[in-house]
Amino acid sequence: MSPDNRPVKSAERIQSLDILRGIAILGILIMNIQSFSMPGAAYLNPMAYGSMEGVNGWVWTLSHLFADQKFMTIFSILFGAGVVLITQKSFERTGKSAGIHYRRNFWLLIIGLLHAHLLWYGDILVAYAICGFLIYPLRKMKAVYLLILGVILISIHTVFYTFFGTSMEFWPPESLEMAKQSWIPSQELIQEEIAAITGTLSQQIAKVSSSAVFMETFVFLMIFLWRAGGLMLVGMAFYKWGILSATKSRSFYTKGSIIGLILGLTITGYGMYTNFQANFSFEYSMYLGSQWNYWGSLFMAYGYICLIMLFAKTSLYSKIKARLAAVGQMALTNYIAQTVICVFIFFGVGLGFFGQWDRSIQFLVVVVISLMQLVWSKPWLAKYRFGPLEWAWRSLSYRKVQTLKRQQ
Repeated sequence: MSPDNRPVKSAERIQSLDILRGIAILGILIMNIQSFSMPGAAYLNPMAYGSMEGVNGWVWTLSHLFADQKFMTIFSILFGAGVVLITQKSFERTGKSAGIHYRRNFWLLIIGLLHAHLLWYGDILVAYAICGFLIYPLRKMKAVYLLILGVILISIHTVFYTFFGTSMEFWPPESLEMAKQSWIPSQELIQEEIAAITGTLSQQIAKVSSSAVFMETFVFLMIFLWRAGGLMLVGMAFYKWGILSATKSRSFYTKGSIIGLILGLTITGYGMYTNFQANFSFEYSMYLGSQWNYWGSLFMAYGYICLIMLFAKTSLYSKIKARLAAVGQMALTNYIAQTVICVFIFFGVGLGFFGQWDRSIQFLVVVVISLMQLVWSKPWLAKYRFGPLEWAWRSLSYRKVQTLKRQQ
């Protein structure tokens, strides 16, 4: 490794990016908790499993409006921004950037595969790593072209789902029935999933791994490749424009937050209304009905980004900002830690509460884990330069064991 090719030092970090990443990591758990704690169909179709009465219905409604796909959108945008940031700094130091980029993504892919197949099938790291391999050659494009290409890629999923949603009458009956089972699984299938997740370690891993394969193939080709890949290009554009580093004016961010949140809430809210009107039927909600939030979440995420940049620019709340930035600086460790904690709570290898806790209790778990991560991240980084998984990832990527402990 060249002596100048090294990870970013603490003093070189952009705090707004860390704050944004920290909020995104905490926000992602609001939705992921459903996959940790309930049969997989409940993530997309709230009528598939679990109570929607009273507080439980409100938890789902507010989570859908304010969290579903919003924080994953932000995280995907940040990943794209990170590609530009890291490769630019590597090129400035060594005149090269491909090696570090592809090594980082290779080791992220390995971490993701271990996470997905041994712990939890809902892993996003595998999709990010693969998209990261693909978008690298585009990093030097002008920001406006990156934005346009990103939106085009994001739109491809909508083309697929529009075709599926308008062509059902021509589907073979067996294909239609198979698709319906993924949206509204039978009680037998639900009980089989609960039994596997709460069973022995080998049963749990077999179920998780088979679901991970489905996510890494069919779901990746239908959704993640286009949405995550497209959003990474958008993130590259936003970074080049200075949007993510809090360098724009307060007026820019204020207008962006108002427009983004109004459009996002309107589109997502209308979509939620139409889905409830259709009683979340497979015929409408699986494909066509899902597109309202698919696009509404993009505007919501932009509104959130602008709000968070306003927060980052203020001289107030320095302690809160430092806590959130620490969570973001340890994003990989905190992401995997969320899985480990939830697997212990819900899977058979731990307490085995899978399928037993309502959405209201799930939300309390989110609050507790988020507080834990806000509490532990900053003290760790006061003693160590990286989170433990960040240290391992950087050591492998830079082909040199990094100094972990801070100099006193």
